Amino acid sequence: MELPFAESWKIKMVEPLRKSTREEREQWLKEAHYNLFNLKSDHVYIDCLTDSGTGAMSDRQWAAMMMGDESYAGSASFFRLKETITRLTGFEYVIPTHQGRGAENVLFSHLVKAGDIVPGNSHFDTTKGHIESRKAFAIDCTIDEAKDTQLEHPFKGNVDPAKLEKVLAENADKIPFVIVTVTNNTAGGQPVSMENLRAVKAIADKYNKRVVFDSARFVENAYFIKTREAGYADKTIKEIVKEMYTYADAMTMSAKKDGLVNMGGFIATRHEDFYEGAKRFCIPFEGFLTYGGLNGRDMDALAVGLDENTELDNIETRIKQVQYLAAKLDEYGIPYQRPVGGHAIFVDADRVLTNVPKEEFPAQTLAIELYREAGIRGCEIGYILADRDPVTRENRFGGLDLLRLCIARRVYTNNHMDVIAAALKNVYDRRDEIKHGVKIVWETELMRHFTVKLAPITE
Repeated sequence: MELPFAESWKIKMVEPLRKSTREEREQWLKEAHYNLFNLKSDHVYIDCLTDSGTGAMSDRQWAAMMMGDESYAGSASFFRLKETITRLTGFEYVIPTHQGRGAENVLFSHLVKAGDIVPGNSHFDTTKGHIESRKAFAIDCTIDEAKDTQLEHPFKGNVDPAKLEKVLAENADKIPFVIVTVTNNTAGGQPVSMENLRAVKAIADKYNKRVVFDSARFVENAYFIKTREAGYADKTIKEIVKEMYTYADAMTMSAKKDGLVNMGGFIATRHEDFYEGAKRFCIPFEGFLTYGGLNGRDMDALAVGLDENTELDNIETRIKQVQYLAAKLDEYGIPYQRPVGGHAIFVDADRVLTNVPKEEFPAQTLAIELYREAGIRGCEIGYILADRDPVTRENRFGGLDLLRLCIARRVYTNNHMDVIAAALKNVYDRRDEIKHGVKIVWETELMRHFTVKLAPITE
């Protein structure tokens, strides 16, 4: 008989998890103002808030940390990291940063000014925040198929070439670059095809614009190209990654995802002028050019993590666990963004909590109910995260309203996936009883979902 799929790693260290009572969770929700970001981590049983920096490092990564060179300037650790990034992507110029939003802040400080327009595919929260905080505009050019969560489409993260061409034709003088997020997180962890990356680059070149990849989950994207796109089944992940970056001019990276580290990021580019412009902001915002907000040991761990994660065994294990959870939700009839993406399940809250109006934030309500049910912490990727329109200050209800359940890399077993699925089923089975959601009682102007204070609506 065919052997079942199993993890490509074994467990060497464990960390205890604390189970709580429903009464405790009710009290903790009140104290957190119904914002799950405000919960203490030891009040969480299974943490699906994010896969950013929450993974488990390998023995090789921990060993590499012992070799870290903590020199302020010219660290050997930086040059080991730079060699790895250049070998994987082809980009010669590298600036390390403390994490992905640091990379955005440094690069966008050089490239983005008030009144600019930055088209892309569903800019994620920090990306949009760094654009809009500079009084510029993020224009979403994702394909329309991404809006139908039940539609099976292999590359829902794709940029719509016609939308992109229209924005460029009408606003070329205001566009500093085009951004492509791989994978597309906001649309449900959905990949972008190689064909689409090629088309975006051709359109950008036509208008003499450069392309930047938001690369937090570039390895997951490469895996989906290998398994879903014709002509790539026999290519290695590293070969696919190398081709992907031939269609980009630069990248920002939150290494806390596909870099398999708990903290870190970088900018990489093939263009010296991008590098020269960005490095002016690296030193005041992040640190000197050969550490940029990172310890030497962090850079060494990242170099090993990038190498490890661009091997098929490692990334396939990660994807298969997310697919395992998706199969459980299929058994229970729970709607999510299909086909399942690489790092998370995105439950379609509008289809689950049909009695909760959009003004009462169904996805946030569903996240609260799941925590109340079993101590499982998820994250709303929807109407609260979308922030208000910068001009009208109205809530933006035009996108999807999703409960994201991120799976940390090399952390949980499939038994934990079973618990998540069962708890979500319990909420789903009583969905008709949930008539009201929450209201905002305090919010900040940008990226409000991190700190928003909410209150339940009782009638």
